[in-house]
Amino acid sequence: MSGFDPSLLLTVDWPEIGTATLDTLTMLGVSLLFTIVFGLPLGVLLYISAPGQLRARPRLYAVMSFLVNVLRSLPFVILLIVLIPLTLLLVGTSIGVAGAIVPLVVGAIPFFGRLVENVLREVDRGVIEASQSMGAKLPQIVFKVLLPEAMPGLIGAATVTAVALVGYTAMSGVIGGGGLGDLAIRYGYQRFQTEVMIVTVALLLVLVQALQTAGDALVRRCRFG
Repeated sequence: MSGFDPSLLLTVDWPEIGTATLDTLTMLGVSLLFTIVFGLPLGVLLYISAPGQLRARPRLYAVMSFLVNVLRSLPFVILLIVLIPLTLLLVGTSIGVAGAIVPLVVGAIPFFGRLVENVLREVDRGVIEASQSMGAKLPQIVFKVLLPEAMPGLIGAATVTAVALVGYTAMSGVIGGGGLGDLAIRYGYQRFQTEVMIVTVALLLVLVQALQTAGDALVRRCRFG
């Protein structure tokens, strides 16, 4: 087997690579924003409604936990296809950047919500009980005790979710979702352009490393000031 010729990188359509990179960043940014907006309340609700917690609702918790587990266990490629009707209803298209955002958000919300629940469980129970003894109501406990105390863990959870979303954006290329994944499939796989595959994989690796480094830095800053 012949080795890869580095001179082939000169034939890469770099403007298209740039456009695909921007599409990936757009999908990542928008989907992460909506994931946090909806996933954080979901995680808080899972935490406070769990048996033995602040507002225990065992039946409600069982239903929500079941739905979260179902969505988390469903392979994202299958989720992409299953959600095509919903995506068409919400954004009018199932392809491109807009078409990928809906399944990205639906797939990431339960993942992030469960991470949030686990992070909140690590908060010192004594701090919560102390705030209750001083007459703090549930909203005060959530916003002034739980979330501030869990902030480093929440940032870590958001970082893990962002890294997972990078992989999801790449998989969305299967249905023409745009971005680097779509480029890798159309050129690197279907047209056997190895140089395109190498560039897209390298850019995805760089993006993951940048997200993880930034997230770790924010966690350290939050913990130690």
